[in-house]
Amino acid sequence: MCGIFGIQFSEEKKDLGKILKKAAEKLTYRGYDSVGFATIGGDNKIDLRKDKGKIDKVYTELKMEEMKGSRGIIQLRWATFGIPSKENAQPHLGCKGNLVSAHNGNIVNTTELIKELTDKGHIFTGENDGEALCHQVEDWTEKGDTLEKAVIKANKKIDGHYACVCTIKDIPYMVAVKQGSSLFLGKGDDFVCVSSDLPSILEYTREYIPLMDGEFVVFDDKKYEIKDLMTGDTIEREPIKYDDDIHIADKGEFPHYMLKEIYEQPSNIKELLNFILKNSEYQENMKNLFSHERVFIVGAGSSYNASVTGSFYLQNLINKTVIVSNAGEFIQRWGKVLNNDDAFLLISQSGETKDVMIVLDFLENKGYENIFSMVNVTGSTLHMRVPERFPILSNLEIGVAATKTFINQVVAFLTMAAVLGKREDILKELSSLSEYIEEFIKKYDSETKTLAKNLLNHSAFYFLGYGISYGGVIEGALKVKELAYIPGEGFYSSEFKHGPLALISEDQPVVFLSSNEDSRITVSHINEIKVRKGKIYTIAPENEKLRKESDIFYPLNSDFYYFIPIFGVIFFQLLAYHMGVLKGENPDTPRNLSKSITVD
Repeated sequence: MCGIFGIQFSEEKKDLGKILKKAAEKLTYRGYDSVGFATIGGDNKIDLRKDKGKIDKVYTELKMEEMKGSRGIIQLRWATFGIPSKENAQPHLGCKGNLVSAHNGNIVNTTELIKELTDKGHIFTGENDGEALCHQVEDWTEKGDTLEKAVIKANKKIDGHYACVCTIKDIPYMVAVKQGSSLFLGKGDDFVCVSSDLPSILEYTREYIPLMDGEFVVFDDKKYEIKDLMTGDTIEREPIKYDDDIHIADKGEFPHYMLKEIYEQPSNIKELLNFILKNSEYQENMKNLFSHERVFIVGAGSSYNASVTGSFYLQNLINKTVIVSNAGEFIQRWGKVLNNDDAFLLISQSGETKDVMIVLDFLENKGYENIFSMVNVTGSTLHMRVPERFPILSNLEIGVAATKTFINQVVAFLTMAAVLGKREDILKELSSLSEYIEEFIKKYDSETKTLAKNLLNHSAFYFLGYGISYGGVIEGALKVKELAYIPGEGFYSSEFKHGPLALISEDQPVVFLSSNEDSRITVSHINEIKVRKGKIYTIAPENEKLRKESDIFYPLNSDFYYFIPIFGVIFFQLLAYHMGVLKGENPDTPRNLSKSITVD
């Protein structure tokens, strides 16, 4: 959600606009509705160009390829404070036109800051929180403080989580702050840069440093100094060498990142299984987490849906009380009934999800110690703050709608349950899962496209599952909403008759996901829909009764009970992908959505 990038070269670049565009494109998957570039050249003049819209459109219309200089800042904004507009687009200039800055995050006291600064004589062009931050820093520099001292003082006035990069036109360096939102530093031969995400840095260098909350960095083209945001004290930290394949972020032969990432799921599963079963630290963390009487799993969106399936595995295979909570309601629902022996697993593919970070802050402030994390992005805030972690090894996921990260979260939960429950039969089946899924994707890629064509004219969909299938159908419903922009609702199938059944009319599509073990009850629930002339689509292992009762039946190539939600979700991923494409939408960047949700 929003993305910033700042870079300083040792000499002026005539093609700095092109360089910035390339970096910006690596941030688009985070979600955005406006674009801005700012450059500073040898004449110490700030060239700022920005507007609402997509990169290619804004870049062309504002002739950004002409921008040159030795310093550059970009921002892709996802609207929170202030509507998408040229005025609210970032970067922002201070009143005097000397300071330029861009931020990522959510400053919750923006209204108060704007009023206070306006009363002091500052002039605002919009109502964006990034502009409030810019003027807050400028307020101190205009009083004579250095830029470093100004960001320290400004931070004390700010309530929220953010990262920012700023510079003053006639000073030879830049300053970046990390206070809750992700920020990475990169070092090349003739430049230093900062970015919200690694991909835009890896475009230029393999050497990077993840910054921590409460830190800022002062940098020019050759050197950098990391400092404590409260005290200004210097912090020593060695750079990390990135050794993975940087081309993982290329689409290759696929038309979209999302489809590529669906096809990557078998290999990601294989890598994760090998890692869990051979990594002693991972297994020790598993034992420690589930040694507690109650375990809370806290997530949001697809991570929450994965947790629903994960809790089913864990409660049934290791007989442990596992409570799943949506991150946004955790504190209000559970905050007053927690005890010191409870354990907490915070799950976020990005490692930056604001709702989850608020829960982490709450738990730490209350003194709870048994905190674990499940995260995909190395160097993210959650990854750095919670060392007792369960990586899911999905590599970089560009598509905004989770695919391979969701599947690896579920596979991680199933593997944990099998190891801790000493279920060799499940571990044996898991060893073949990647091959099963590879065959499944090849089979159903085209079939789900045909189904998508048949379903596009409907205004709503219902996904029903019983028992182990439930976590899969709520994720399937989410995928249709995210990618096809059609209301989709997932229900525990036995609950559908308690109200939602009133919505069924002739030819209303209802999708069932079922195991063979639950087929008897699923047939009963199917008939509740059939007698009201709804149209039944069923995904399940080959089953004579389910096939007979369904209008269209899609057989799974495995009848293994614990794999049902995994296969079901992959089917739903493909279906939602094709529905979005057939509607002319870009499945990689669904409207109004972001890969990394960093606002309340």
